[in-house]
Amino acid sequence: MTKFSELGLAAPVQKAVAGEGYETPTPIQVRAIPPLLQGKDVVGIAQTGTGKTAAFVLPILTRLLEEKKQAPGLSCRCLILAPTRELAAQIGESIAVYGQHTGLSHAVVFGGVKHGPQVRALARGLDILVATPGRLLDHVADRKARLDLTSLVVLDEADQMLDLGFMPALRKILQMVGKPRQTVMFSATMPPPIRALADDFLRDPVTVAVANQAKPVERIEQGVMYVGTAEKRQALIDLMAPEAKKSTIIFTRTKRGADKVAQLLVEYGHKAAAIHGNKSQNQREKALAAFKSGEMRVLVATDIAARGLDIDGVELVVNFELPNVPESYVHRIGRTARAGAQGRAVALVAPDERGLLQDIEKLTGLRIKGLNDAPPISGPTRPVQPQRGPRRGGGHGGGQGGNRQGGQRGQQNSGGGGQKRSGNRRRKPGGGQRQSA
Repeated sequence: MTKFSELGLAAPVQKAVAGEGYETPTPIQVRAIPPLLQGKDVVGIAQTGTGKTAAFVLPILTRLLEEKKQAPGLSCRCLILAPTRELAAQIGESIAVYGQHTGLSHAVVFGGVKHGPQVRALARGLDILVATPGRLLDHVADRKARLDLTSLVVLDEADQMLDLGFMPALRKILQMVGKPRQTVMFSATMPPPIRALADDFLRDPVTVAVANQAKPVERIEQGVMYVGTAEKRQALIDLMAPEAKKSTIIFTRTKRGADKVAQLLVEYGHKAAAIHGNKSQNQREKALAAFKSGEMRVLVATDIAARGLDIDGVELVVNFELPNVPESYVHRIGRTARAGAQGRAVALVAPDERGLLQDIEKLTGLRIKGLNDAPPISGPTRPVQPQRGPRRGGGHGGGQGGNRQGGQRGQQNSGGGGQKRSGNRRRKPGGGQRQSA
């Protein structure tokens, strides 16, 4: 069995990994780290909760240490792009932990916070910059950042980054990056049309696919409850009554819907809060902190929380409404059963969502168990889509694609050490085996 010590990682990086109590890498780490260390373009595809962040952070830290170059002022040696503020912050936490013995600098920039601290971090020059697209372009437009000296780019949650809502900003950014560059993309799902777009930015990439990219982890017990649209609220209350003490994430299709569901749960005595793109940065951070600490047991979210958020101990995921994009279902339920744990996912499916359920089952190749009898279909099997104006690409909100929630997240900065560690598992290799005592 391969160990981290056999992957060619720099000694300071191995020391940090060992300090976290891990010695055995996950399959995606075993297969992705070697070509990344060789400087090759890589597309990494693996199920949620399998340690994808460490699969690119560890070799990046090693590469930067080996190059022994000075971080350029107003720029960065490595750029990591993420679709949401929360994911960007978590990647920053991983870098802080794994880079604590390296002396490498990093910062995280996103919208919703003041520019000043981010500008000062950029002015000094950074080894690694983690950013959401809109705020990064703001800094470039203000001549506070440049990308022509950047030689390594990572797209985390690449399928969402390549979605149409992000493409204009993404193309602008990649056109500014120096050449030749190494380009790395990681995601749990990569539909063929999105992969075709990805190839526009890649050079002879090594594709590392671990397991069926659209199949949820087997440790998730999935179920469907068939309900009428008007019965969903009561069905949710009935479902949650015996689950009051469990850590639960409930997904809705809209921001307004998330607020209404959170309010309903509070009225029935649950400690709950909503998180979505219309919430202020302070509200989002406060809700996440309360949920992670266990002070609040229920988090109601749009798909902003379906991408990358790694919170220990989520026992139940409820799809109050099914997503229009079947891949989003995989990301949603992937918030549970992480790092070897067990989990449960329940979907409340109305008659007009039966077509969406069929899309999900076709994508995953799994028949989801019904928790009650499915009534005959007598009307539309898909929700009626409201008329929408043109989608904005990559602007100040980070871009939106379909139901996916974009966003920018705030700034953190470190010189490789001294940051307080977060309790979430995103910073760990994920799924690896702890050393025996």
